[in-house]
Amino acid sequence: MSPYAIETIALTKKYDDQVSVDNLSMNVKQGKIYGLLGRNGAGKTTTIRMIMGLAQMTSGEIKIFGEDVRDHAQKIYNRIGSMIETPGFYENLTGRENLTIYAKLRGLHRKDEIEHALAIVGLDQEPRKLVGNYSLGMKQRLGIAAAIMHKPELLILDEPTNGLDPIGIHEMRNFLVNLCKEQQITIMISSHILSEIEQMADTIGVMHEGKLIEETDMDELRRKNRMYTEFQVSDENKAVLLLEKQLEIYSYSVHEHGHIRVYSHFGKQDIINKLFVTHDISVSKIAVNEEKLEDYFSKLIGGGSIG
Repeated sequence: MSPYAIETIALTKKYDDQVSVDNLSMNVKQGKIYGLLGRNGAGKTTTIRMIMGLAQMTSGEIKIFGEDVRDHAQKIYNRIGSMIETPGFYENLTGRENLTIYAKLRGLHRKDEIEHALAIVGLDQEPRKLVGNYSLGMKQRLGIAAAIMHKPELLILDEPTNGLDPIGIHEMRNFLVNLCKEQQITIMISSHILSEIEQMADTIGVMHEGKLIEETDMDELRRKNRMYTEFQVSDENKAVLLLEKQLEIYSYSVHEHGHIRVYSHFGKQDIINKLFVTHDISVSKIAVNEEKLEDYFSKLIGGGSIG
């Protein structure tokens, strides 16, 4: 059994001469939440549409549950739930009545499947409320209920918090985390908002201009290059040579106006400062800081924020 719910291998999509998705290889672990992050237009939705069989790939492979989708499409897609666009419902019907229609279209006949889906998304308490009177967050949750009625093993959501207010975003985030943990459903979520993804994803993939430029576990990302000591010096070139040759410090970065960030040797600021001063390098600033994830991703995509 494959450890991955989704694998793409050199997945590519071209529209005439335009490359929308470029040689993308990603790995979505079973039983985890995978956040696909990138600016609008990065290629996230096209990737999801290819995974779901709604857009034809130009080249590459897509494996779901370890099987090639081209060989086992019907069997595979019966195990997946998705919400790729804002779900459309009959606003003059209740949520339960809408799901009944969805169930009949899918060939589902057990009433308890509808009741179970409504209970999971927290919409079972107001059975007579018409969808036209739902908040946007309730409509999004009803869309997820429609996607999980058949008890899928994999749930794929494209920008599920679009249009939600901060309270709705918080509720949706908690709901998805609990859904993954309690129902053991693998969830893949696309978003252009880093702050949403970082609070719920186990793994993050970053897309930029059609390419997957980073894929990493969230825990590893939080550990990597987060704390640093920043020195502002009069001669950064001479300073980094001293760091390497005298102290064997190689984990650093050089920034504008003589700023050097050292990502190791915490608590050794005095030693580093003394080294600089004794070699005629003026030090005008020493500070211990924490690098924000926004800064990290901004560097990945070449400046600017993702959200």
